[in-house]
Parts: sequence; structure tokens; C-alpha cells
Amino acid sequence: MNLEELFQSIVNQAGVKTIFGDPISTNGKTIVPVAKVRCGFGGGSKRRPEDTEREFGGGGGFIAKPVGVIEITNEETRFVPIPSNWPIVAAVAIGVCLGMLIGPKPVHVRVEKQREQTNP
Repeated sequence: MNLEELFQSIVNQAGVKTIFGDPISTNGKTIVPVAKVRCGFGGGSKRRPEDTEREFGGGGGFIAKPVGVIEITNEETRFVPIPSNWPIVAAVAIGVCLGMLIGPKPVHVRVEKQREQTNP
């Protein structure tokens, strides 16, 4: 298998269709899933001076994240994004941290009782 065939095999396996399925059509509307697909590969080899054979190794991985759907009707075609919760989580975390830094600090007040002096 040459490099071009290997690449084509990887592209065929890493598509949105493989991960999320075929587009869905019903009632005059077609929904097409859209995803961000990332992949990474690495490899290497080594050869010791005393050996005549080389050792090879490698690996790779894929990450797919749904980003939205394309909605197709007779009237219009539109992209409907899937919102991420990360901005909300980040805003809450920043608010809590700022509240702890800027907010009121506990004040320790020392209260002493006055002793009544009695004359014998």
C-alpha cells in the first residue's frame, strides 16, 4: 500500500458520515450533521550501530466534535450551530475567583467586657 492509498483509506474512515451517520430526510426537510474532525499521526525508527535491522513504530488518533447541522428545506438552507458550554463555565469560574479576591473580607473584632469595679 503506497502513501496515497493509505491517506485515502484514512479520509474515508474519518468522515462525519462514519461518526454521526447519514443525513436524515423527513417532511421536506433534510438534516446534515457537521463535525470538526482532527487527526494526528507520528512515527519513527531507530537503528543501533551493532544491529543490522531497523525498528519502526508509529501511531495516530482522531477526534470528532459536533459543531452543528445544516438544515435544508425548499425555502432555505441554514446552518444551526450546536452551542458550547465552555464560555458559560469560564465566565462563572472567573466570576467566582474575582468575587473571592475583591469581595468583602471577614473582619475580626475583639470585644472586651468591661469589668465592673466594686469598692469594698
